[in-house]
Amino acid sequence: MKNELIDLLCQKSVNVADEPRFKLVSGRLSDFYVNCKPTILHPRGMYLTGHLVMEALADLSFDGIGGLTFGADPIAVAASFASELMGRPVKAFSIRKEAKGHGTGAWLEGDLAPGDRVVVVDDVATTGGSTIKAIERAREQGLDVAAALVLVDREEGGLENIRTLVPDVRALVTRTQLMARFRELKK
Repeated sequence: MKNELIDLLCQKSVNVADEPRFKLVSGRLSDFYVNCKPTILHPRGMYLTGHLVMEALADLSFDGIGGLTFGADPIAVAASFASELMGRPVKAFSIRKEAKGHGTGAWLEGDLAPGDRVVVVDDVATTGGSTIKAIERAREQGLDVAAALVLVDREEGGLENIRTLVPDVRALVTRTQLMARFRELKK
């Protein structure tokens, strides 16, 4: 399954240029860009992502999975759906970038309660900033963050930065793995 997900990411999500031209969230330009959404929102990509995330977290006991909208949302939904199919249900949640402007003013959407153990997910980690923001916001809402998982680690220090808040940080795929397969597919 992992090799199939890597192939889908290479086909649908990886962009490579001869010189830095892709602007990252950090504001920096890069010659490598991954937009995971076309892969995760594809039916097969969603299936693979959900199952691989749950397999990667098989050693953990947790109640919910989610993170900062929109990068984490399709991953959390796919994993929650797969968790039910696997007989190990966990709830998906989403953390807003801004508090809801009406109703309860909630930052977090989902069926979780303070004290619930969660895994924070994200699509790509460069510096880890979005994942860190999600971890902080989840904790502010009273959630116990057991681990963090990113779909793609750009291998630029993001996982190490996230580990300052959560020691258990995992990546499904690394930039090295993607680039090796990307080059093979381009031959």
